[in-house]
Amino acid sequence: MAEREKLAKLSDLALRNRREGLTKVLPPLGEVLRGSLMERYLTCGNPDCKCARGERHGPVWYLSVTLDQSHRAGCTVPGDQVEQVRRWIENYHRVKENLEKVSDINRELMRRQKDKAKKKKKSQK
Repeated sequence: MAEREKLAKLSDLALRNRREGLTKVLPPLGEVLRGSLMERYLTCGNPDCKCARGERHGPVWYLSVTLDQSHRAGCTVPGDQVEQVRRWIENYHRVKENLEKVSDINRELMRRQKDKAKKKKKSQK
């Protein structure tokens, strides 16, 4: 709400400049990944293994993605790819946040165009 009120106080030019600036700082869209990265420690089930005494195997990195309310997908992530996956997930969150801001700006610009059209229509009567 407060963000929308701030946008309402800016000029059209300032809004367009802000929108352009937001699109310029987007991370490369080829480097985004939606999901959660989890660190897991596992037991193998072998009663003679150290994990049976509490020293579990791991870490094993796991990527989990919610597809819809009742479906999830996931896979293990090799240790040498963990930092890349983390970066891609962070990029996804930055893209999503900036797209919301761009959308807010576009709604404000549309609202203004609608208001101008109404005023023009009233003045013609």
